[in-house]
Amino acid sequence: MNRVWSWMRLSNEAELNSPSLVLHLERVEENMRRMVEIAGGPRRLRPHVKTHKLAPLIAKQITLGIHKFKCATIAEAEMVAAAGGTEVLLAAQPVGPHIARFIQLIKKFPRTYFTTLVDDLNTVHEIGNAALASATSVEVLLDLDIGQGRTGIDPRYGAADFYKRLSSVRGIRAGGLHAYDGHIHESDLNLRTAACEDAYALVEKLRIDLRSAGISVPRIVVGGTPTFPIHARRAGVECSPGTCVLWDTGYAKKFADLHFLPAATLLTRVVSHPGQGRLCLDLGHKAVASEMAPPRVLFPALDDAVAVAHNEEHLVIETAHVERFPVGSVLHGIPWHICPTVALHATVHVAAGGKATEEWPVLARARRLSI
Repeated sequence: MNRVWSWMRLSNEAELNSPSLVLHLERVEENMRRMVEIAGGPRRLRPHVKTHKLAPLIAKQITLGIHKFKCATIAEAEMVAAAGGTEVLLAAQPVGPHIARFIQLIKKFPRTYFTTLVDDLNTVHEIGNAALASATSVEVLLDLDIGQGRTGIDPRYGAADFYKRLSSVRGIRAGGLHAYDGHIHESDLNLRTAACEDAYALVEKLRIDLRSAGISVPRIVVGGTPTFPIHARRAGVECSPGTCVLWDTGYAKKFADLHFLPAATLLTRVVSHPGQGRLCLDLGHKAVASEMAPPRVLFPALDDAVAVAHNEEHLVIETAHVERFPVGSVLHGIPWHICPTVALHATVHVAAGGKATEEWPVLARARRLSI
């Protein structure tokens, strides 16, 4: 492994179980500082916690002045509130029993201000009724579909009428708009910027139309990591990047203009030499996200590695450098997709100064904490 990648090595790696996920704290903290710098300060940030799911990283962001967060699950929202986050957006419309759980969350953490997303009027009424029954009210943001086709209402068709009706529902307060542009992933910054501007224009027109009708739009939460620097140049929006805190191989290869550092690595060991030119590692589907085609992990020490088999507990790679890695050797890799990789690990090792010094539980990988 050359000097560029020497930061991955740990002085006590022989003591660590494999496979393990390792966070390199100095690099994580640098990514957070860069995130704040791009945003022009912490007040405009509402970072997504789905990538790391770690309470200590919430606490570190709070020390940087970040107090608003975005979550994918109620468990993540509970973790953020318990860690001291003062504003939490549940970026998933609560349905079924999740409505009652969301109301419980509001009641349990009165010092945290919770909001959620909606795109279905019947669900809005269910949330409102549940809020009234608990003597509270819920602020909701209208979820807009600006091209991804996953959730939300098209801003051009019915969104204005839907938003106008929100505030007439008892127990509900209309708090603004939410637009995630996860479909925008052009590598070329100019093309990505153009696509981002076209998509956001739909949101801006809706905001103008609503305000012209005398309807308040208190906030707009927009974007993810790939479009973060583009949205950061706008006035009047909150940015919600997530992956940039830990970074990964997929984004590093696709978005060369985003200067974040890979800060999470996978520690694995060679468990067998299953034939000429092959290494078998203990890095199966249960340790690294496998929803995408290989390569699912980059090994800087083996830049010629080609994955030939991937199973629950094993990854078999071909390389011309087998002799450098006897059985038992440690290898360090950077996952292609860090977000679902973190969710596969109950704990993470935390390294500082080239040594693993702590182990943190990945609390919010659970579907439920106390609620």
